[in-house]
Amino acid sequence: MILATGQDKCYDISGREIPCPGTGQDGELRIGLSARPRFKLEGELVRDLLTGLLWPKNANLFEFPLNWEEALSAIERLNRERFLGFSDWRLPNRRELRSLVFFQAKNPVLPPDHPFENVFHGWYWTSTTAAINPRYAWNVHFGGGRMFYSHKEDERMVWPVRGKPGLPATGQRTCYDTWGRPIPCPGTGQDGDLRAGISWPKPRFEARGEAVFDRLTGLWWTRCADLAPGLVTWEEAFEVVAGLNRKEHGGFSDWRLPNINELESLVDAEYHSPALPKEHPFEAVREFYWSSTTSFYDPLWAWALYLTKGAVGIGLKHGRHFYVWAVRGNLI
Repeated sequence: MILATGQDKCYDISGREIPCPGTGQDGELRIGLSARPRFKLEGELVRDLLTGLLWPKNANLFEFPLNWEEALSAIERLNRERFLGFSDWRLPNRRELRSLVFFQAKNPVLPPDHPFENVFHGWYWTSTTAAINPRYAWNVHFGGGRMFYSHKEDERMVWPVRGKPGLPATGQRTCYDTWGRPIPCPGTGQDGDLRAGISWPKPRFEARGEAVFDRLTGLWWTRCADLAPGLVTWEEAFEVVAGLNRKEHGGFSDWRLPNINELESLVDAEYHSPALPKEHPFEAVREFYWSSTTSFYDPLWAWALYLTKGAVGIGLKHGRHFYVWAVRGNLI
């Protein structure tokens, strides 16, 4: 399951809002699942009707930021005390925490009708270690929406979650201590221990000529992951995809520049360089890719996937900063 980003407007490379029809932008196509209303308030709990997850209404339970080990220990304490009547709280993995991000908002990046309180417009920990450097763990910024990694000794906010998610698992299977050393997973509460989410099919990808089918999401990707080839501007990325459709690349004429959630769905958090499943069939995989999603924080920028690391960041639209990869098809 891939969520819609929430973006419903389109912007040019100067950051000006423009009519959406014919742009191929995220705001026009609005690919992904959505729900209205999105949230249901249940006392001090908030149920996400789209993902099935339950979050505390108070997004600042511990009042102060904690380092990563302290964050995991704080969740253990909630479970011992049966916080709000439950003992199955966990530190959310990177996909669970990022599922809250709404890309047509800022400060905080949450749907406008959300019922949460005390949301900090900064970084929150996830339970997922950064495979590229296991001394670091992933965190999500709720002011602007970026997802990057921080040293586990840094201090970040903590927002626990519970429930069975209707989201794909991250792929992480290994657990690490603060110093990046692999440790046994049972009882750690880390992503590699709990592996919350929809299990991946094996094999995940099926190569079919010039296209690759993702059996987890239902999406098709071009087998070549450098379509320009080379670095292009955001505007040029859309032109490259339009050229694929004119040529019926792989026998299809409905390719699109992926939105940022479609791009992030490719990430396997167990690996890095690239952060893709080990047996992936893609060719010419590069370091970073444009998405069709504009940054609402500053529409001069657009969202991008940093595939070497698995990070989600942004780039200036007018520069030749990123590569082009195309997607098509309906989501499962």
